[in-house]
Amino acid sequence: MNALDVLRDVFGRVATDVHGAVEGLDETALTHRVGGGANPIAWLIWHLTRVQDDHVADAAGTEQLWTAQGWVTRFGLPFAPEATGYGQDGDDVAAVRAPADLLLGYYDAVHERTLQYLGELDEADLDRIVDRRWDPPVTLGVRLVSVADDDIQHAGQAAFVRGVVAGSG
Repeated sequence: MNALDVLRDVFGRVATDVHGAVEGLDETALTHRVGGGANPIAWLIWHLTRVQDDHVADAAGTEQLWTAQGWVTRFGLPFAPEATGYGQDGDDVAAVRAPADLLLGYYDAVHERTLQYLGELDEADLDRIVDRRWDPPVTLGVRLVSVADDDIQHAGQAAFVRGVVAGSG
């Protein structure tokens, strides 16, 4: 198994986790905020998908699916098109209201684009510098691991919220 196989496997696991956290839930469950202020499932899944879309598109030199495929219009959120969720306050988080099929449709499109991009790479590409704002500069491999790590954390948080919602119903 090489590094690209590992990345494909990790992103595949994220897909399983995302679907497990979202499938079968209604908007009330998707927007439930544990303790009244924690991030809800809808925001967590939207955010992890936006970050993945943003970072993979940037690395691939392509337009984000958010705008290229019209997801920005379908979601109709009160944010700038480039918003990914970083730095959002509680009101912004609460504004992410979307049904499960919309969240999963966007996630699945981004997941497929990620796998397609990984299929276009060879292992040497993972050493390419993609961000010189850091010391040391960020390679493509590090960026993809960072995206996967962020995805795993947020998918886990969404699974936790789902458990709380299921336990309170």
